[in-house]
Amino acid sequence: MSRIGKKPILIPQGVEVKIDGRKVSVKGPKGEISKEFRPEVSITVKDNNITVGANGETKMAKSLWGLTRALIFNMVNGVVAGYEKKLEIEGVGFRANIEGDQLVLNIGFSHPVKIKTPDGIKFLVEKNVITISGIDKGSVGQIAAKIRDARPPEPYKGKGIRYAGEQIRRKLGKKAVATSK
Repeated sequence: MSRIGKKPILIPQGVEVKIDGRKVSVKGPKGEISKEFRPEVSITVKDNNITVGANGETKMAKSLWGLTRALIFNMVNGVVAGYEKKLEIEGVGFRANIEGDQLVLNIGFSHPVKIKTPDGIKFLVEKNVITISGIDKGSVGQIAAKIRDARPPEPYKGKGIRYAGEQIRRKLGKKAVATSK
């Protein structure tokens, strides 16, 4: 049995959940998300709780049971509180700004790197910190990873884009070796 899958999800006040076959729609104060789930799991709403169950005893059904519950929990949490990730830019002359619906990164290349803002995601730039926020946890994490991949931190000086609070393992540079004659 899945320890995560068998826990019921409490529906907070002000959140509306609709199940239409395999499609689950969650509407709350921050917005609306809908996802379609696999037929190996069953989703029911009863007494202000969402319960997820496995249809059958197959390995696939058991593995999708906990995953489905976690995804629905993240959807409910997203429409109530939302999700955000912070990225820090470190390096001389490295900066970011927002132009229209694009995030423009000047990170040491001969050209600026432009990243289009996806639907449901908001960027906020303050000095050397980029804040990515939205109601879909997967989209927020994916766009944050895409921005970090534009210039990951290098191990010698630590220049690049990193997650807030991320520790970078530093390497020593070349050592001057004294020769004796």
